[in-house]
Amino acid sequence: MIPRDFAATREVWLSFSQPQGGGAGTAIGRGVLSADGTSLDGFETLFAAPEGAGGGRHFGSRIVEAPDGTIFLTIGDRGTGPGGMQAQDVTRPEGKIIHLNRDGTAATELPGALPGVYSYGHRNPQGATLDLEGNLWAVEHGAQGGDELNRITEGANYGWPVISYGINYNGDRIGEGQAKDGMEQPVFYWDPSIAPSGLMIYSGALVPTWAGDVFTGSLNTDFLSRLDPDAGYAEERIAAAETGRVRDVVEAPDGSIWFLSVFNETAYRMAPRP
Repeated sequence: MIPRDFAATREVWLSFSQPQGGGAGTAIGRGVLSADGTSLDGFETLFAAPEGAGGGRHFGSRIVEAPDGTIFLTIGDRGTGPGGMQAQDVTRPEGKIIHLNRDGTAATELPGALPGVYSYGHRNPQGATLDLEGNLWAVEHGAQGGDELNRITEGANYGWPVISYGINYNGDRIGEGQAKDGMEQPVFYWDPSIAPSGLMIYSGALVPTWAGDVFTGSLNTDFLSRLDPDAGYAEERIAAAETGRVRDVVEAPDGSIWFLSVFNETAYRMAPRP
């Protein structure tokens, strides 16, 4: 993640999988880009998930800079599955969105929670962004079905693995059903799953009719998804030879859309037209 004050600080933020006893955990740190652009100087780890989670998947790891300069970091449930309740345990980092100050200290402290926990009950948030008003949004993977688009609010519980619109990989129902008091409903969900990755809410700079539309990539069906809030989040699927496994999508300063296709390890620029 490149913060807004990069021109003055030259800071670059990275999230990564950090080895731990019995596995690995999601961590985040920052360094200063060298004058010649070839290295990160003085890199320091500012937050690392405590030891205790096993598994080698569902790391989350998206970084978003909030309007006030603080940092949001998504962390997945680490593949603990429907039977594991770590995502509901606010004293653990698994299945959480973490909120940090620029020095790595907690920017949010919920009662009884691990310092920094901002929201919980997430399975594997693979995309996060701010909308045009500065609100935080995230997309996350479900199991079989149940991929979600969520508007993130402080202290909210997004339900995993108690509620889900998907089913387990063996066909069993997950948790208690699709809704429960005190747990948030997704703004939109996909069934069957598209494995959403990357998230961008478009300003409308080149296409005014797309202002506020939600873009995310698909890791399993090779397209860009465009959701239109003004039409009840109706979906358009934008597919081409270049879309491959879309890992990330961002809006460029000129209003064009950049996306990263892992299919052939290439970044592409799309200039939208009405």
